[in-house]
Amino acid sequence: MKRTIGILTSGGDAPGMNAAIRAVTRSALARDFDVYGIYDGYLGLVEGNYTKFNKGSVSDILFKGGTILGTARMPEFVEDEIMDKAIKQMEKVGMDSLVVIGGDGTYRGAGDLCRKGISCIGIPGTIDNDCPGTDYTIGFHTALNTIVEAVDKLRDTSASHHRCSVVQVMGNHCGDLALYSAICCGAEIVVTPEVGFSESEIIRRLQHFDAIKKHRHALVIVSEKLMDVEALAEKISETTSFSGRATVLGHIQRGGSPVPYDRLLASRIGDYAVDLLANGATNRCVGIKNDQMISTPIAEALVQPKEFEQNLYDMFERLA
Repeated sequence: MKRTIGILTSGGDAPGMNAAIRAVTRSALARDFDVYGIYDGYLGLVEGNYTKFNKGSVSDILFKGGTILGTARMPEFVEDEIMDKAIKQMEKVGMDSLVVIGGDGTYRGAGDLCRKGISCIGIPGTIDNDCPGTDYTIGFHTALNTIVEAVDKLRDTSASHHRCSVVQVMGNHCGDLALYSAICCGAEIVVTPEVGFSESEIIRRLQHFDAIKKHRHALVIVSEKLMDVEALAEKISETTSFSGRATVLGHIQRGGSPVPYDRLLASRIGDYAVDLLANGATNRCVGIKNDQMISTPIAEALVQPKEFEQNLYDMFERLA
């Protein structure tokens, strides 16, 4: 019986999602599977908003940011009645399998569908790098590159005015974007959810950098949802000789053409996801560990804590 695969993207968009869509589509077509692109995530699946893909459907998208399929959040997808509607839409075209691209919320929807007999494979697509079962998620390196480019520009004006730039980056509840960008940008201080922070310690360290090391400027990288960066910048101005300035980079971090690493990672993961389905696997999410493709049961991945790279943080502290 001929296999029919559906592809959807869900949750926040990430650079490299299109490269993954392309890889899944072409890898499936090469195996003589039928492929359907599903628009607007699980919402589109419930509404039957999908179209049959051919090789040309995914031409010239490898280098594009965002997702050509669109994305939407659908919290009510946990309800049995809603999922049953989605399955009926799939049955109309004989769609027996799904490849879903997104984060942990996307994985939960796939896991629920698996319990109803649908074969699903999850692909980690999020800039936050917060999916267990993989060293890197699709989009992380592009977002990191965007942060580094922005902070490098801030540094020029910061040094000219004896400023301390407090830069808030994304990451949800994962500090990888903050930690990696702090290392790449030569930050003096990094604040992540894994290590926490003390405002008094931040001020003390900045006073030390100014008085002892005679820094012309300073840089504090802060992961989102941890503090009011505007208030911290004001406190820095009041208690140190630095002029504190806060910058929230926001959703600019999600945009842009994916860097080569994300294009390659998305292509490898997309092809591997189809290979798993072709060999009868289901209810698994794909990842990369030590540069090798791996898969993990979705339920296991959802309960695993994302490992914090303590060795990288320790290195940052030595180099700051």
